[in-house]
Amino acid sequence: MTTRELQMYWKKEKLNCKPVKLLFEIQSTRIAEDFLSKFVVYQIVIIRTGSFDGNKVFIERRYSHFEKLHRDLLKDFNNEMEDVLFPKKVLIGNLTSEIINKRMLGLKNYLEDLYAIKCVRKSMTFIRFFLDPELHEGYSCLRSGQYSKALEIFQHIVYLKEKLTQHKLILMVPPLCALVVCHKDLDEPEKAYKVGMDALSLLEKHTGHRYYMPLLETLVSLAYKLGKDFISLREKLERGEERLMRSLETEMKTLKEVAVKEHVH
Repeated sequence: MTTRELQMYWKKEKLNCKPVKLLFEIQSTRIAEDFLSKFVVYQIVIIRTGSFDGNKVFIERRYSHFEKLHRDLLKDFNNEMEDVLFPKKVLIGNLTSEIINKRMLGLKNYLEDLYAIKCVRKSMTFIRFFLDPELHEGYSCLRSGQYSKALEIFQHIVYLKEKLTQHKLILMVPPLCALVVCHKDLDEPEKAYKVGMDALSLLEKHTGHRYYMPLLETLVSLAYKLGKDFISLREKLERGEERLMRSLETEMKTLKEVAVKEHVH
């Protein structure tokens, strides 16, 4: 190995060992209004460092969403957040360029300060801030049969969860299964099967999970239709059905039935 090759090798090794973390950029805003007033909507770009991040995703939140996040987090992490600064409310001139630019920086720093606190970034309160509006819209579309729109939203949610829930990958299962339902109802069995197998890989050690049996049943049907190996999937399904019969559960729901009940308020 030449010196140049050795240098490139160690450079690659350092990149592979570089810890993955998230950065939050607020790169743009827009002025919106409801029937009461005008307000600023902030576009938050979430970037994963330490590895190539090909799925750039962003969300939009207004100041009141940040306020609610702050209040909710203080209930559980008041001591841990002692040094975290939250941008103060401005009663006059909050739509001026000067105030907007100042608040963009303040909110960016606020999110990064929160993410630096391990117990906060792993909390569902923090995670829900980035997901709840999108989840509400996605499941509303799914329940109303708007599968193309739901598909687009859930793909966005999957990209978000890939960044936010690496510590608990089982949280990826519901949106992945929602994608399976969308692909299946849009007559895209190959895509439904691929996403379903990704979800199943996360459930192998969680056979009691509410999605495990409905997902297996769907995958058996898809594998049979596509000419893939359905026998091993059917064997897992049969073992699951035996466990189901020994339990108090007597009826197995379909994947769609389980999915449409998610995120109902």
